[in-house]
This record gives sequence, C-alpha cells and structure tokens, in this order.
Amino acid sequence: MLERISENLSEAMQNKVAFRIPIFGGIPVPVSCVVTWIIMAILVTASILLTRNLKLIPDRKQMMLESFVGFLRDFFREQLGEKGMAYFPFLATVIIYIGFANIIGLLGFTPPTKDLNVTAGLAIMSIVLVEVAGIRAKGTKGWLKSFAKPVAIIAPLNVMELVIRPLSLCMRLFGNVLASYIIMELIDAVCPIVIPLAFSAYFDIFDGFIQAYVFVFLTSLFINEAIEDDD
Repeated sequence: MLERISENLSEAMQNKVAFRIPIFGGIPVPVSCVVTWIIMAILVTASILLTRNLKLIPDRKQMMLESFVGFLRDFFREQLGEKGMAYFPFLATVIIYIGFANIIGLLGFTPPTKDLNVTAGLAIMSIVLVEVAGIRAKGTKGWLKSFAKPVAIIAPLNVMELVIRPLSLCMRLFGNVLASYIIMELIDAVCPIVIPLAFSAYFDIFDGFIQAYVFVFLTSLFINEAIEDDD
C-alpha cells in the first residue's frame, strides 16, 4: 500500500511530456501546455457563443453573462479604483483561466497550475504588468525614484521586491495546487470509493477558486500600490 502511494505521489509530481515537435531534435510539449490549449479553446469558444446576438433587452443567458461581468468589474473596481480599471481585462482573464485550470481535474485532466512553469509564467506576467502600470502612472523617472522611498537606504530592498513578488505569487499558487493534488491522490489510494468525492468538491472547486481569487487579489493590490500617488 505504502509503495503504491509513493508511486502515485511520484507520478503526480512529474511534469509529463504529451508529445514532441519533430524539429531541432524534438521539442517536448508538456501536458500542462496541451491542457492550457484546451482551456483556451473552451474559453474562446464560450466567449464567442455567449457574446453573439447581444440584445438591448437581454434574455436569461445575456443577463447571467452581464451579471458575471458586472460582479468582476465591481470586485476589481473596489481593489483598483477607477484609475486602475484599465487593467481589468487582463485580471479578469487571469482569474477565469486560473479558476478553470484548477477545476479541470474534475474532467479527468491534470491541472496545468500543478506545473511550476505555468505558475511562474503567470506570476512574471502579473509583475511585469505591475511595473508597467507604475511607469505609466509615474513616468520612468518617478518609477525609478519610487525605489528610494520612503528613504534611500532601503532602495536595495525595494529592488529585491521585483524578484520576491513574482516568486511569492508563483510558489503560493503552485504549492497550494500541488498540495491539493497530492492530498487527493493519498485519499484516493487509501479510500477510493466514497470519501474522495467530498474532498474533490472542496479541493477542485472551492480551493481552486480561492487560489484564483488570492492570485488576482494580490496582483490588484500590487497594481494599486504602483499607480497610487506618493503625496
């Protein structure tokens, strides 16, 4: 039993290769990348279907869509303020992607957020956006000066945050998703019949959306901090 659990855990932590592109000696394409393509195809198709034939007097489908978009706009407006709503499309896309990626395990796929490369990519994109927001709001000179605030002596620490912030975002998302996946593998190995269903509802759905919320919430806080006035 212990040996089987150990094998399952070892397999769960591996980043498997789905296929290889037959050029340059074979370029490996990981499963996380293929699942991300599937998620992208689903979300793009759903976006096209849901936004076709929009009406002045909305039907039930359009009302649900508008309510969802309105909920996201209100959430991000509260975090970013009106000034930061220019970054709403990116943040809304990220929270939808992460939420969907975390629950796709219910459909039999391996969550792409279990791959450190995926969470690192998301974190780097978010922090690049934060710094671009700071440059747009303060100008290049003002952005550079912000590293020396409140006192110049802590400038090295502020520069270190450029690495610490994406690292913390990456490891928080990756660690929680991987831990949930491992716990589910353990539960399934010990009691594979009834109990995993209840825990799957928590880890794949509730905890998955919580992690998506935390990721974009922290990114929103960083953006708000970057664009706020220093007065």
